[in-house]
Amino acid sequence: MSTRPFARFAGIARFAGIARFAGIARLAGIALRTARFASLGGAATLAAALAFSPAPLAARTPGQTRHSSGGAVIAAGESATARSATGAAKRAATKKPSATAAKGTKPKRSSAAKQSSTAKQRSSASARSSAARRRTSRSGKSARRVTKAVPVLRHTTPRGEIALAADLQTLLGARTTNGVWGVVVSSLSRGDTLFSYRADAPMLPASTFKLFTTALAFERLGPNHQLTTDILRDGTVDADGSLRGSLYLKGGGDPSMSPRYMPGGPDAPMRALARLVADAGIKRVSGDIVGDAGAFDAKRIPDGWLARYLDDSYASRVSSLSLNENLLNVVIAPGKSGGAGVVTLQPATVAYKVVNNTRTSGGRTGRLVVSRTSDGTIIARGTIGSRSEPKVYQVVVDDPAIFTTGAFRKALEREGIEVDGALRLGETPVSATRVAMFRSPPLWALANDMNRESVNHIAELLLRGASRPGSPDGVGSAERANVLLRDFLTLRVGARGDAVNAADGSGLSTLDRITPRALVQLLGYANRASWGREFHQSLPVAGQSEMLRRRMTATPASGNLHAKTGTTNEVIALGGYVTAQNGELLAFSFLYNGRDRWHARETIDAMGATLAGWSR
Repeated sequence: MSTRPFARFAGIARFAGIARFAGIARLAGIALRTARFASLGGAATLAAALAFSPAPLAARTPGQTRHSSGGAVIAAGESATARSATGAAKRAATKKPSATAAKGTKPKRSSAAKQSSTAKQRSSASARSSAARRRTSRSGKSARRVTKAVPVLRHTTPRGEIALAADLQTLLGARTTNGVWGVVVSSLSRGDTLFSYRADAPMLPASTFKLFTTALAFERLGPNHQLTTDILRDGTVDADGSLRGSLYLKGGGDPSMSPRYMPGGPDAPMRALARLVADAGIKRVSGDIVGDAGAFDAKRIPDGWLARYLDDSYASRVSSLSLNENLLNVVIAPGKSGGAGVVTLQPATVAYKVVNNTRTSGGRTGRLVVSRTSDGTIIARGTIGSRSEPKVYQVVVDDPAIFTTGAFRKALEREGIEVDGALRLGETPVSATRVAMFRSPPLWALANDMNRESVNHIAELLLRGASRPGSPDGVGSAERANVLLRDFLTLRVGARGDAVNAADGSGLSTLDRITPRALVQLLGYANRASWGREFHQSLPVAGQSEMLRRRMTATPASGNLHAKTGTTNEVIALGGYVTAQNGELLAFSFLYNGRDRWHARETIDAMGATLAGWSR
């Protein structure tokens, strides 16, 4: 058989080769139709069709990896020749055309091609035109990519333990192209393990670690425990309201000193404390305003927090004396046209100086930059439009204790209380007299926000607070909490103590580790603990609340599954409870470590819904 008819369609064949390996079904269809019109023959058409057919998910084996575009499964043992041929096809498809072709001159045609039928010519031209529209343009600009729609990964409704295990195993291999999984599912109603995959592998937990922090705090402090911030004095108060001594602000690790719990903006907490001082009859302080952050150790940045985290609000510094989640709002508003902008700090604090290098320009637009120096100076520069709304920039404070104490002093001054002395940090004398006390909401309310909204600041303070009782010096630390957590797992939960490593309380640290089995064992213990109801109600609900509001909607898990999420650049995780179709309460841990996060989240949601639809 002559090979001339094939030469005519060489360009399209090369293009079809690219479509084969990119998994683009529409382009593959063009190549197949062209092959038929070119009289390639039934065998060639069948071979091409087989080449373009993607392998079904059920046929996938552990030695295969799926192409990122969702195309055919390529075996791990694919030959180097096949790979090089693919590369050659891609290079050929993007090769710059000759000058003659670019000008529109028709290439010479063979005599066999000239004798083709009119219908065949029209079909070939149509196929070439369709393919050309999808290729890279002559000018070098990328044409619109046409990708194959990947079907939604759906949950199943298995019956029996074997079917459940098979479906979960299939889901684990259906989407993610890299990374590692750890999964355990247990029935708390019957006490048996329904599925286990790498159950004892140490995994990065991300925010699912907050479940361990919650359990430790409830176990050691109780769900109704309240954290305190104390105002104390030394010296005496004269009849005219003058304090002949210093005023102390002693932090107890309370994370509620913020607008999250106190309406009225970032200044509200310190304004409330200043009023307590005024109500105590103090009108003037001859001594200093002293901040005491000695309830926790001095380590403000936990081990394992990466440098790139440190300017973001989710990585605010840790201190037992905190305010506004240790974030400073820099608000810039337009001033008079041509003049400086107006820069204010929220909460107001004397601990930071402001350098205002802004200018008000015409219109609504502008460009502003806010930076912070190591000596506590906020620098604002740039322009803001005269008709612009105020701009708010959030800055992570380096030293929460001095920041909070400075805000306390500013609030005292605004309340009309004069202060003669300096602003400093120090230890509260044992003989000091309490002026007032501020109490946090109960621990269960703090845990609700910590878990439902995944607030790292709350988690860090609760972990260290839970380590204080029984401490020889009364000081809380992540290191002591790690020891206590391991003892708790061993002695109370029945898990291996070394299954967990706690470098922080939020799960942000790259040194944190848990095993899927330990997480499910913790969930089982929490379910039967005296504080189990408070623990359970702190979790988001699939399809309804907070971090799970948009997940697993319109599935059996919606309104049913209660779980804590975990998300970083390298982690997607979910741990919690779900009620199966037959009424059994299941505890599960789904942990994924890798970069294929979107597919991992899709897989986790399908597994969660599958558990909700399961029965035996």
